[in-house]
Amino acid sequence: MLNFMVWVWLGVTALALFIEAVTMSLVSVWCAVGALVCVFTAYAGVSIATQLLIFVVISLLAFAAVRPLTRRFVDPHITPTNADRLLGLRAKVTEEINNEIPSGAVYIDGKIWTARSAEGGIIIPKGEMVEVAWMEGVKLIVKSETAVPAA
Repeated sequence: MLNFMVWVWLGVTALALFIEAVTMSLVSVWCAVGALVCVFTAYAGVSIATQLLIFVVISLLAFAAVRPLTRRFVDPHITPTNADRLLGLRAKVTEEINNEIPSGAVYIDGKIWTARSAEGGIIIPKGEMVEVAWMEGVKLIVKSETAVPAA
């Protein structure tokens, strides 16, 4: 009959894989790798203290080796785009920017973008040059030095 600790480590492996399957966020797969290695160490008759040490070391090594490679697949909030290259650049207003209507557009990098003023109640006239402060979805939020307060 197999050693009792072999069954314990098989149980730990199964539990860690179950937790991973339920969460799908790479929280316990590292422990499954460590526990699987310990199945073989327990079968070989290694002491329980050494098995625990091997479990911790292998789990940490698996985490350290693979986690950096998987970060981009786990975090769904990061959507890589090249649009942030527009931040800080100057754009030409092609349609008066008025947040109260709301209306406004700018020309930058060969494209027309919907734009809004970062200053809120400021009207930025057509033809003026502005700086892109940030983005909200597909809208550029721009700043102007010569803006006129809305009436």
